[in-house]
Amino acid sequence: MGCPLGVPNYPAGPVNHFELSQALGKVTDVPDPDALIRASGLTKRFGQFTAVDGIDFELRRGEAFGFLGPNGAGKSSTMRMIGCVSPPTGGELTILGLDPVTQGAAIRARLGVVPQEDTLDVELTVRENLLVYGRYFGLSRQVIAERTARLLEFVQLSERANDHVEPLSGGMKRRLTIARSLINEPEILILDEPTTGLDPQARHVVWDRLFRLKQQGVTLILTTHYMDEAEQLCDRLVVMDGGKIAAEGSPRELIDTYSSREVLELRFSTFEHDQAVEKLTAVPADRIEVLADRVLLYVDDGDAAMAGVRGLALEPLTSLVRRSTLEDVFLRLTGRRLEDG
Repeated sequence: MGCPLGVPNYPAGPVNHFELSQALGKVTDVPDPDALIRASGLTKRFGQFTAVDGIDFELRRGEAFGFLGPNGAGKSSTMRMIGCVSPPTGGELTILGLDPVTQGAAIRARLGVVPQEDTLDVELTVRENLLVYGRYFGLSRQVIAERTARLLEFVQLSERANDHVEPLSGGMKRRLTIARSLINEPEILILDEPTTGLDPQARHVVWDRLFRLKQQGVTLILTTHYMDEAEQLCDRLVVMDGGKIAAEGSPRELIDTYSSREVLELRFSTFEHDQAVEKLTAVPADRIEVLADRVLLYVDDGDAAMAGVRGLALEPLTSLVRRSTLEDVFLRLTGRRLEDG
């Protein structure tokens, strides 16, 4: 019997194989049964260009795992290998215990994919889009009808079931694309930039639907350029740069490791900027970042740092104390350069 959304039910928690093997009087290297994807030395080359350069990661059942990185970091190439549409050049990759090179079709049948660009048939109705997609997986019309009713309710589109897709808002189309990706009851849902181009209200509705999916046991893999989205959705994530993994952990772990508790942002007039920067080296800070239009002080206590700034007889045009975010980590690890592509 499936869960209310038609996704499989999973055990409440993983078995601790280390403790189990100790109880049996031996320690064995038993693979984690909740690891749905394992990559070791995963590499992807295009001619002489190495897009993914020997990365290791593991994705566990029921979690939301994110890939962050600037354009050209290797995120898309990694996602295409996971989606079994691009074979690895080197290293090892197993998905659901299967080999994506020789068993790609079997893996794809158990995946759901939400592409960056909606690929809905705008001339069909909302309901018909799910029917056509369900037939790709060989599902009967009765099964598709039952799942369609549940999924449209889940994405809050039941009242638009008989409407054509073309006039729907961007947020509605995105939710329909998510519903369509779930028609085959996938064990893993791959999302490429799931809320790009949506307004804040629509983004939050999509976030809520994805959070509910995770609660129902669906494993999520996503790429995003929105750092707040990664903080909201991801249990763990990796930051990629130049085809390699620069850091891995939960959003909180990454912030604690690579940034300070707070950030003090200061803006000075053009004439005072350089002189202020020289004086600010006297303010205790984990680090100071000088940008063209402002100065960032990474500190434990932003208000105390601001008092130190005023103690130097400096009065910025504007000042802001904020908490450190994943964006601070991202920019520290990957730099502020602008990449094409």
